[in-house]
Amino acid sequence: MSPKNTICLWYDGSALEAAQFYAATFPDSAVRAVHRAPGDYPAGKEGDVLTVEFTVLGIPCLGLNGGPGVPHTDAFSFQVATDDQAETDRLWHAILDHGGQASACGWCKDKWGLSWQITPRALIKAISDPDPAAAKRAFTAMMDMTKIDIALIEAARRG
Repeated sequence: MSPKNTICLWYDGSALEAAQFYAATFPDSAVRAVHRAPGDYPAGKEGDVLTVEFTVLGIPCLGLNGGPGVPHTDAFSFQVATDDQAETDRLWHAILDHGGQASACGWCKDKWGLSWQITPRALIKAISDPDPAAAKRAFTAMMDMTKIDIALIEAARRG
């Protein structure tokens, strides 16, 4: 049975490649099904991959090969909570080394333009510190980072 709610992500012919990358990169992720177009459509021909059912970190998604002209924006992102620096580094570099680009404060984009927040749990804890001064120091440190450095966040939190 299909899930009640699925995130639909628009691609320009590369939904299967993207889904395979996500499945190979993120835990609890998989390509579930590939559906081919039963007839010609504006962005493709009969038999082309039309949709791909996949999961990213357990979240059901549908990749739609809808064609050009509908780019991803920063208004949507996957926020991935990481447990340590090794996991943060692995996921960050997997995205960047596969044609992605770095942004600020733990954000990056994959080669298809989809935004990701690679967010260590330690960062969330630090910027939510009950001591407002500690939270502000951690937040200020984060604002100067691209990939999050947990040791620097924790040092800033401690003062």
